[in-house]
Amino acid sequence: MNVSQKQILTILHTNDIHSHFEQMGSLAAMIHEAKEQSSSGEEVLVLDIGDHMDRMAVETEGTMGGANIDIINMTGYDAITIGNNEGLTFTADILDQAYAGILCPVVCGNLLLKSTGKPPLWMKPYHILNKGGIRIGLLGATAPFNSFYELIGLEALDPMDTLRSQVAEIRDQVDIVIVLSHLGIMMDERIAEIIEGIDVILGGHTHHVLKEPLLINRTVVCGAGKYGQYLGKVTLERHPGQERFSLVSGGCYPVNEMLLDENVTAAILAHREQAEMKLSRTVAITDRELPISWDVESPFGNLLAQAVRQFTGAELSVVNAGQLLGALPAGNITEGMLHSLCPSPINACTIQLKGSDLRNALEQSLLPEYRELVFKGFGFRGYQMGNLCLDGAEVYYDDSLPPYHKITEICVQGTVLRDEQLYKVGTLDMFTFNIGYESLSLGTDLSYRLPEFIRDLLGIELQRPESLEESSSARWHQVISR
Repeated sequence: MNVSQKQILTILHTNDIHSHFEQMGSLAAMIHEAKEQSSSGEEVLVLDIGDHMDRMAVETEGTMGGANIDIINMTGYDAITIGNNEGLTFTADILDQAYAGILCPVVCGNLLLKSTGKPPLWMKPYHILNKGGIRIGLLGATAPFNSFYELIGLEALDPMDTLRSQVAEIRDQVDIVIVLSHLGIMMDERIAEIIEGIDVILGGHTHHVLKEPLLINRTVVCGAGKYGQYLGKVTLERHPGQERFSLVSGGCYPVNEMLLDENVTAAILAHREQAEMKLSRTVAITDRELPISWDVESPFGNLLAQAVRQFTGAELSVVNAGQLLGALPAGNITEGMLHSLCPSPINACTIQLKGSDLRNALEQSLLPEYRELVFKGFGFRGYQMGNLCLDGAEVYYDDSLPPYHKITEICVQGTVLRDEQLYKVGTLDMFTFNIGYESLSLGTDLSYRLPEFIRDLLGIELQRPESLEESSSARWHQVISR
């Protein structure tokens, strides 16, 4: 399409904010300021690339994402896509309720309801909008964790195939094609290399910061980090006689925390008060404190292992103490308390695991480099991995022996473990992604248990008679070998 005068489009983009509400007032202020300061003839488009929500935040947990949607509306986004934190940590009915109030399109082409073969009512496979005469085609794609999505009634399509088909469908209808990609930088680069006709890929999921956009073929690839620390900005222009827009400038700009949108800040405070009130519901009343340790066995860690084994019906359970951020006090235990002590949106699962692989993980739990491993991601919202906590099994070990030879005996349900035997183990979904205790990822016959998080399982276990008493029983026994 030929144009009679130069067209300018500035895209402001965010991704992977993960419910860092403390940044949202400043982000909103910067976005509003950029709109006000835009030059004559310059159009401004505001987009979010997913994982805006994170149930670690009280505001999100207590409003089931309602606080996030309200702030998205107040900030003035033109469109958003979803990440795995939206798609996998809320049930379908909660997402229906949350997104019913959104004022901009939610665009994602590779998620469908299994029951209908169509997107949920609140989601659009793509969206075409007009900004000052510029026809903009917005495509969205999210990481296809299909083994999880199918458990909540969704089907995740191959994003490459989906985007290739959609670009072919809309390219002739628009002046510019933008992909909102919650797929990660490696996939973004591959898409830019393989699929013709995409002008801009705005990325997320891998939290990459591109201080300057990548230019791959004719596609501009961008990414604005994580946690609302940066506002991404890319400016494109098209001169008379040109078919495609070209890159003028782009990058990531640190959020100016001196700027605050007062209305957004006030709304966040109101949502937090509302959330805290909702999370004040009593789950259980206890008669003792349950301490936690990330280095040695402790009652609260044992309680978490009990909760997973009871919920999954496994022969034994293996969890990491780092999921728990503090001791469980005596007295009134509320939903908010369990949320603060166990904030990770992690689910239980069962695997069939060889005895030798279980033994290897338990040997690693006796080594500080595994217990003290510091990491983020895959749902983990703790600090360090922590030691392994057990239920249904006991370990006898001599700490004076060399690494990987410290364990003298392991018993499962009172029977000595056999290295070649398969055991049904209740554990945590993050271990299946080869995180931390690697041999736990070698299990077969995976069965993920959604939608309950492990903090929900703690609430259930606290209501079981004798659970507190059982948590004081030792599962790790220090012995002296001869």
